[in-house]
Amino acid sequence: MNIVNPDIEEYATAHSSAVSANLEHVATRTRAEHEDAQMMVGRLEGALLEMLVHAVRARLVLEIGTFTGYSAISMAAALEPGGRIITCEVDPEHAAHARQHIEASGFGDRIELHEGPALESIARLEGPFDFVFIDADKAGYSDYYEAVLPKLSAHGLIAADNTLRDGSVLEDAPASPDTRAIQSFNDRLVADPRVRCAQLTVRDGVTLIRRLPSA
Repeated sequence: MNIVNPDIEEYATAHSSAVSANLEHVATRTRAEHEDAQMMVGRLEGALLEMLVHAVRARLVLEIGTFTGYSAISMAAALEPGGRIITCEVDPEHAAHARQHIEASGFGDRIELHEGPALESIARLEGPFDFVFIDADKAGYSDYYEAVLPKLSAHGLIAADNTLRDGSVLEDAPASPDTRAIQSFNDRLVADPRVRCAQLTVRDGVTLIRRLPSA
């Protein structure tokens, strides 16, 4: 199921700012070399992430799920002066490709890649994070959310990707464990009195979350 009419999504993509030649290279190489290339955020969502990082004037960003580096590079362009991104990736092959792309991007001094289980990396990090992007294993979303929420800055935002799962979240009894995990995560978020959230129909669904001052 397409969340948005494909023609509308193509139009929206075409009417979002063009990306750099470096990001085009990352996208082309990812599609050519990775069977799971659909995990890459792509031009439209990359533009959204860049805008969000700019809007919160982020100096410290945490990304959970680097893949081949497209999203980290997109966000790095909008960092405040002296800002940096910490990105976590558990897959060695993905991490190796991401390092190559990050180095070639010119943002190597702004992006720090931590290889290994993300929860272990988060436990070692102090924050506070101005922006957090969660785009990793779906079964881990609730744990990642709980790990980063206390480390979110007062004006910070969390963005969780793939929260509509191609529309399969509408199924009463989805066959996919990942979809069931996202359904549970979505239900948990909307009932959590510590936060406010808004679910967007961008690509596969992006949920924005902010912590309330009293939390």
